Amino acid sequence: MAKIAIMGFGTVGGGVAEVLRRNGEEIRARLGESVELKYILDVRDLSATPYADKAVKDFSVLENDPELDLVVESIGGARVALEFTRRALMAGRHVVTSNKELVASHGRELLDIAREKNVNYLFEASVGGGIPVLRPLTWCLAGNQIQEIAGILNGTTNYILTRMVKGGVSFDAALKEAQARGYAEADPTADVEGLDAGRKICILSDLAWGREVRPEAISVRGISGVDLKDVAIASGAGYRVKLLGRAMRLAGGRQAAFVSPHLVPESCPLAGVDDVFNAIMIRGNAVGDVMFYGRGAGDLPTASAVVGDVVDALLHRHSRRAIGWGEAAELADFETELPLYWYLRGGFTAPPSSETLSDGAVIVGPVPFREARALAARVGAQALLPVLR
Repeated sequence: MAKIAIMGFGTVGGGVAEVLRRNGEEIRARLGESVELKYILDVRDLSATPYADKAVKDFSVLENDPELDLVVESIGGARVALEFTRRALMAGRHVVTSNKELVASHGRELLDIAREKNVNYLFEASVGGGIPVLRPLTWCLAGNQIQEIAGILNGTTNYILTRMVKGGVSFDAALKEAQARGYAEADPTADVEGLDAGRKICILSDLAWGREVRPEAISVRGISGVDLKDVAIASGAGYRVKLLGRAMRLAGGRQAAFVSPHLVPESCPLAGVDDVFNAIMIRGNAVGDVMFYGRGAGDLPTASAVVGDVVDALLHRHSRRAIGWGEAAELADFETELPLYWYLRGGFTAPPSSETLSDGAVIVGPVPFREARALAARVGAQALLPVLR
């Protein structure tokens, strides 16, 4: 029997416990042994829950128990979670997490420790919630040269933009709706300003090309500045406004990664992804375009991916999964070296070779951001957004 612990008993930790309870027989059949949840580490009082007998408050209990095989880290953040993850790996425990902040900022270090200790550090749920995408990217598409990744990586912002497109409501009103439904935090900054999506596109880049891309090294722009007028113009012209994380491999082996609201043509499958759903498109030189779609958050969808990693880690407890990435990637400068198409709105004469929309809006390019920004300033444009082509 395998014995595991959960660190942090919030939404994800509680979902993991529920999936283990509900699907214990299926897990045993796949793994060849039962999984016992031995400990739950949390600062809260769990005496009124069904898991009161498993509750501990001292991490050293997990660290020093030789029977413990694996730890699920669902604390969140990159402070306490980092310390406890380091110590768990150093103690020879496999660790599974959904913590995108921790993986994006410290994944390389933690994977190095895991390799040194011959244990697994797995994080499928850190991107896309319940959507299986990291394992397919790493293994199923291993026969491809990955050329580009584009994804709707945050359910909160996708819900807000869906309400703006289909309900005609402002950003502020849509955000309040999202908060009332539990889709957005009281402080929604990480979601609406693109930070969450930025961490996820970095993880995808790390795995796709084997070089570290840190969140602070990429351009990130959220949706708080998206105007309802631009949403309406885009919809009338056959586009949908979506917050995308994008990463690409450029000539010479350099990479690019960024997050921004985009105009996405209705012919692209990403344009039809609405509400809190996520989707990630990956382009390989052999397979072409493939898309992974599903619920990107929530207790049980995220727990589904976490428990999948639990099973994988335990199946490979004596033969570590060979995943990881190396030193920092050479990134192209977003402002000057990445030609894109751009949407501009304002009462000006359309530049030559541009695509004219309505209400003084045009699409120009491909040009780098600095050139597009200079054009927007010169003609007095009131909006500037990249276009997915």
